[in-house]
Formats: sequence, C-alpha cells, structure tokens
Amino acid sequence: MNVSKVLDAKGLACPMPIVKTKKAMDELNSGEILEIHATDKGATSDLTAWTEAGGHELIDRKEEDDVLKFWIKKA
Repeated sequence: MNVSKVLDAKGLACPMPIVKTKKAMDELNSGEILEIHATDKGATSDLTAWTEAGGHELIDRKEEDDVLKFWIKKA
C-alpha cells in the first residue's frame, strides 16, 4: 500500500482524531492514502462514519499494541 501521509493522533480524545484527520485529508490529492494512528477507542466508529459521509474509502483498519490504525483513500 502506498501511503501518502501518516497522521499520529495517539493520546487524543474525541473529537480531535477526526479534526486532525479532516485537516490531513484536505492536504492530500484524490486517490492518495492517509494512515492514521489513534488510541481513542471511539475513533473506530467515528472514523468509519466520517469516511463514509465524506465519500472516502476505508481501505483497512487494525489494532496493534493498543494502537488503532486506519488507512483511508481520499475520494
């Protein structure tokens, strides 16, 4: 997977992971991929809903050592 940018949102509580994700996505071109690292458990539902609402594609998500990782392709 060719990631264009990595966003470190670890330690941030809702709604900051979403706020930072939106800002990072604004800097990407269509088709580029943003990798997000978060520790807020609410980020799973929040990022999934935000991705769908924005028309983006959630390519993958997984948890490694209490860090939630998401890969979102910009619409």
